[in-house]
Amino acid sequence: MNKTLLHFEGFCVLVLSAMVYAMLDYSWLMFFLLLLTPDLSMLGYFINQMQGAVIYNIFHSYFIPFLVILIGIWISYSILLAVGLIWTAHIGMDRMIGYGLKYPTDFKDTHLQRV
Repeated sequence: MNKTLLHFEGFCVLVLSAMVYAMLDYSWLMFFLLLLTPDLSMLGYFINQMQGAVIYNIFHSYFIPFLVILIGIWISYSILLAVGLIWTAHIGMDRMIGYGLKYPTDFKDTHLQRV
C-alpha cells in the first residue's frame, strides 16, 4: 500500500507540474528537451558509489526545484519558473515509475524499491 501511495503521489506531482506549466503557456519543446536533464546527475557514479548516490539524490529531491520555482516567482523570472516546474515534473515522473532516492549500497537500491 505504501509503495502504491508513493507512486500515485509521483503521478500527482507530474500532472500538477505539467498543468501549471501548460497554464503558463511555456514552450513544450523546452519541456521535453529538459525533462531528462536531472538524470545527468547519474554521472556522479563515475566518481564512486557513495558520491554518485549523494549527487543523484541532490538532483532528485524536491527541495532545490521548489526553491527554483519560488525564486522564479519572487523575481518574476519565467525561465526559472519553467525550469523548476520541469525539474519537479521529472522527479514526479521518476517516483511514478518507481525510481526513488538512491542508497549508497547500490544504484538499484532506492527508497521506493530495488529496480
